[in-house]
Formats: sequence, structure tokens, C-alpha cells
Amino acid sequence: MSTTAPEEARTPSAPEGQLFVGLMSGTSLDGVDAVLFDGRAVRGHVHRAFPHALRDELLALNSPGDNELHRAALAANGVACSYADVVAQLLEATGHRREQITALGAHGQTVRHRPDGPLGYTTQLLNGALLAEQTGIDVICDLRSRDVAAGGQGAPLVPAFHRAFFGSNQQDVAVLNLGGIANLSLLFADGHTGGFDTGPANCLMDGWIARHRGLAFDADGAWAASGQVLPALLERLLAEPFFAATPPKSTGRDLFHLDWLDARLPPDAAPADVQATLLELTARSIAEALGSQMPSAATLITCGGGARNGRLMQRLADLLPSVTLESSADHGLPVDQVEAAAFAWLAQCFHEKRPGNLPAVTGAAGLRLLGCLYPA
Repeated sequence: MSTTAPEEARTPSAPEGQLFVGLMSGTSLDGVDAVLFDGRAVRGHVHRAFPHALRDELLALNSPGDNELHRAALAANGVACSYADVVAQLLEATGHRREQITALGAHGQTVRHRPDGPLGYTTQLLNGALLAEQTGIDVICDLRSRDVAAGGQGAPLVPAFHRAFFGSNQQDVAVLNLGGIANLSLLFADGHTGGFDTGPANCLMDGWIARHRGLAFDADGAWAASGQVLPALLERLLAEPFFAATPPKSTGRDLFHLDWLDARLPPDAAPADVQATLLELTARSIAEALGSQMPSAATLITCGGGARNGRLMQRLADLLPSVTLESSADHGLPVDQVEAAAFAWLAQCFHEKRPGNLPAVTGAAGLRLLGCLYPA
């Protein structure tokens, strides 16, 4: 089991008056979430969708293509401009000036995540220098690469933050983030922390409904609920070796994409039945991972866009009858603010020269200061 000692997940304590901004755009590619964070709580939130052309290009750059380096550089500039616009909106909405912000923690847009092997790497597109120029605020970005350089997965990075905000010394608690990819944080009552990616959350379901119905996502899982799970297809999908691999482990669109799905589809599958099967794949892979790594879990706190999928939440409840499902909103953080808050928290760690990774979660050789700084 992937765990880490309690003292490795200490919470930094922001000096009075310090504010950080967290910027997150995940594998779901639904846009940018920005939060204003004071070290203890979120004090403002803004979401903005990516421009359609930029979103399409970021999705395309997950696969090799023509003139890729040039296109990636332009897309990194586009991500920086989108981030800068969201920061301006956040400051206006909260009545703050840029001079009041200590630093921005900016995730960037992942287009490659291949951390395994002696020369593993992870790539998040973002021109941090341009973001610093446009916002006039210190930018802390490239938050995953140092962990990978130290032999880690570079993901998930959120378990330490989850420990600080959701951990309990009374019961074993798990936190489930449902973005494009699903990841679990395991917060044991004795203070130990674990975490890993479980597999696809929304990325396959979003891609499938976009292909067949022209929609960005399956609202409340309604289309999936209209279909029937295809048992043989589900077993073929669950046979992917990633699901049986032991942590540390992480994944992304490098593995779970529509070509991966197409190679396993029967020729006569009805699209709604495939959607139902993809939702069941997400639910089953999560439930089996939690049962394997934290059978003692009393509570599962859900966050991310997938937490709004009522059908998915129902299937998780069905598969985990002894676990109480709660929303992160029940604990003071709305589901769409948790990851952005985590990256604000990681920026705070960097600013205070505190390690941000948990080696037993990611597999890194030790604690590391995460990120690089582009001063204002």
C-alpha cells in the first residue's frame, strides 16, 4: 500500500495577510478554475472555459502531429493568456489588487505524462514567463517535473493538501477527484497518507458523447443511464494492466483515449450502451481500487466535475455500501475549487521553501521543493 509518514504532510501556515492564487486546467479540458486562497480557506473563485480553438488544439496535442513543437509553443502562450484573463477576473470579483497576491500556483495543461523509466517526463503546456508579464505577479509553475526527476510519478500531488483539509484522526477517509482521470487520496486516521490514479473518470465518457452527440459531457449521466452495460466489453476494458498495477501509479490521455477504446469495441455496440459501460468502468475501477488499498474507508469525499454526475455517484454508492459518500462542498470546498486550491497551496509550499510532494505516494527518492519561479 502507498503511504507516507504523518510528518511529511505538514500544512504550511500562511503569515497574516498573504494571499495565493491557484490556477488549474485538468485533463477534462473544460477550462480554467482560479481561486484566491489565504492558506486556510478559499476566498474567491472564477471559472472560464477555454476558447474553442485553443481547447481543440490542446486536445490534438495529446497525440503526435505535424509541426508539433511550433503548435505546442503557441498553445502554451494561449494557456498563459487564458490564465491571465482568469486572474484579472478573479481579482476584480474579489476586490483585490495584484500587489496583494504573494504568488500564483499555475498547473498548465498536461499533454504528455510518461513518468516511468529512467528518463520519464511530464509535460504541462504553459508559458510561465508570459503569465508573469501579463499578471505582474510571481508565477510558480512546472510543479510536477521535479518529482519525476527524483524518480517519482509527478502525480497525484493533491494528497498532502487533502490531508490538511479533509483528514480525520477519528476514521479512515478517502478523497476522490473526478476530473478527466480519477485519483484517490487515502487519509488514514493514524496520520499516514496514500494516493494514486485509478484510471479514467470523465475523459472517455466526454470523448464518446462528443463523438456521437456533439456534447461536451453527459449531464448527470443521463445518456449512460439510458443504455445497458455490456459485460464482455467491460471485462475487456478492465483487463488493461494499469488497473491491476500496484501504486505508485499515475496515468492520463497517453493511455486512456478513444483509440484505446475503439480497439476494444465490438462492431455492433450501441453508442448509449458503450456510454453506460464507460461509466461502469469508472465506478468499478474506483471501487475496486478503494477496496484493495483502503478496505477500512468509512467516508469517501468526492470532488471534481464528475462529482456532479448523479448516475456515477449512485453506482459508487451501490458498489461501496459500507462507505458514506460526501461532497467536498460538505467540508467547505465546492467540488470545482479543490484542485485549484491545491495548487495555490503548493505555491505556498514553494514560497515557504517547504517540500510539496509525498514520496511514498509518487515514488520519488525523497521530499522535494516543487515548481519553478518566474518573478513578476
